Amino acid sequence: MSLPLRHFLLALAVVAVWGTNFVVIRVALDHLPPLLFATLRFTLVLLPVVFFVKRPQVPWRNLAAYGVLIGAGQFGLLFVAMKGHISPGLASLVVQTQVFFTIGMAMKISGEKVQPFQVAALLLAASGIVLIAAHGGGAATPLGVLLILLAAASWAGGNIVARQAGTVNMLAYVVWASLFSIPPLFLMSLWLEGWPAMVAGVRNADALTWGAVAWQAVGNTMFGYAAWGWLLARHPAATVTPMALLVPVFGMGASAILLHESLPGWKLLAAALVLAGLAVNMFWPKVRMRFLAPV
Repeated sequence: MSLPLRHFLLALAVVAVWGTNFVVIRVALDHLPPLLFATLRFTLVLLPVVFFVKRPQVPWRNLAAYGVLIGAGQFGLLFVAMKGHISPGLASLVVQTQVFFTIGMAMKISGEKVQPFQVAALLLAASGIVLIAAHGGGAATPLGVLLILLAAASWAGGNIVARQAGTVNMLAYVVWASLFSIPPLFLMSLWLEGWPAMVAGVRNADALTWGAVAWQAVGNTMFGYAAWGWLLARHPAATVTPMALLVPVFGMGASAILLHESLPGWKLLAAALVLAGLAVNMFWPKVRMRFLAPV
């Protein structure tokens, strides 16, 4: 089943926002310490929207776990990594390994065995990550790659927690979970970055920086999650989710165009390997059923 044109364009807009958002992050990090930036991001997600959306009917511990994993885990580590340790384009690519972390965690919980095609997909993607770590140079340090992998693992943990919440309004879920993202991020910023750096960051932030912070909340979260959830409610997940493969394409493309991030051969090969791994994991079951199933 394919998406109608208007729905396809909406999905394309979402992945474009999510992909180009890595350039937006890089802009804000020029003035704001990364953990403070993450704190401000989730503060704007929470306020004032929390007063206009009903709390999802899920346990508080579920909201807390999601908020900490996505806030302090995924975005806290992502922003720290992008503060000089990895380029926006490569960050948008490596963080997609959350797919494999999510599958691994889900299998651990359910007791399912890893399938051969999943091993092949993981090896393809892992070879791309190894290539990035080996040839990153100024584009990616080993620490940067490690931090992004940890951010991807945190994202995967958040996916598992969100799945346990059942069918909920995802926008409301993210907004209320932000209540638990803010305190650990603020405390880590205070501890690791220090009050003087936090004050200086806010004082030196210009209109472009504040626009980037607002875009994190409005574009990346409110529009992105609401539109993606709307599409998933109307179409099979297998029809919508493959569009997410375009996120690193937009991320690397926007970084090359707007930030003049170079695209040497090794980086394109690494991107091809990671995307090939993601594609094999996503499409192989469908290909096998359609073309290789016994007649």
